[in-house]
Amino acid sequence: MRKKPRTVFRALDGIVLLDKPQGLSSNQALQQVRHLFRAEKGGHTGSLDPLATGLLPICFGEATKIAGLLLGSSKAYETTAVLGLTTDSDDADGAPLLQRPVPELDDATIEAALAPLRGAIRQRAPIYSALKQGGEPLYAKARRGEAIEAPERDVVVHRFDLLGSEQGPDGTRLRLHVECGSGTYVRSLVRDLGEALGCGAHVASLRRLWVDPFSQPRMFTLDALREIAARGEAVLDGCLLPIEAGLSAFPRAAIDAEAALRFGHGQTIDCEAGEDGLVAVYSLAGRCLGLAQREGGKLSPRRLFRWAAAATREPEQPVAPSA
Repeated sequence: MRKKPRTVFRALDGIVLLDKPQGLSSNQALQQVRHLFRAEKGGHTGSLDPLATGLLPICFGEATKIAGLLLGSSKAYETTAVLGLTTDSDDADGAPLLQRPVPELDDATIEAALAPLRGAIRQRAPIYSALKQGGEPLYAKARRGEAIEAPERDVVVHRFDLLGSEQGPDGTRLRLHVECGSGTYVRSLVRDLGEALGCGAHVASLRRLWVDPFSQPRMFTLDALREIAARGEAVLDGCLLPIEAGLSAFPRAAIDAEAALRFGHGQTIDCEAGEDGLVAVYSLAGRCLGLAQREGGKLSPRRLFRWAAAATREPEQPVAPSA
């Protein structure tokens, strides 16, 4: 039996917008894409449950330095909730806990239950989640059968709207649209909606539609990436977005070559007046050199890309427009 050849990795920077398939963990999806691109370093920007599909931004190389920033971005989902049954994971992959009859429901009743779950709310995380207690994910404790008191935390839900309802083979189903801030669990929203309706509920399907700043993403499935890879690595690399695409929502500060030299070596530099806060610092050629804290007319480096120190020693190429 012939062994599969080992992947020879390469230095690669950029972001690929993966349409994650159902059944894979986010890390499994990341590793498949990383091997396909032969990227030395990779990371994703916020886990999707194995049951979930949709947008999973994957960062390679220097783009991993902004992955944490994308974790805190707003996100949108479409989910299907099945009423009448609760599970231990709050989704269809979990073990059934309690079956209850579903009352007669109309749109007004459902809206009344949705309304308190919008805005700034306090939410209890699912026990099967990646949140850590004592340095260990909750799901690891849950799998061992330990009693868990899942933590509550403050989250923001911008939209939680009913798209439609239908009778499925497993009972009444609600199609819902969710737009929310960082740390929000759609499974918890559906669980709490079911309790407000008096019958319980769990997530049957979940799809992530977008993540800021990728509000109209061009996503690639794994199969599509494999087909593109068969046409050559240069063609595959055309699927990558530049790091700048992930920073489009940040205020910009452009600096000249002399300032870029000092900034690239970690020195605080003068800048034009602007609102204080984290900004993306660009060379005059349009390449992002890193992130800085702007305060009182000064830019203090916070995160530099490896090319920042060489910005004035190497000819710069204009950055390709983001897709």
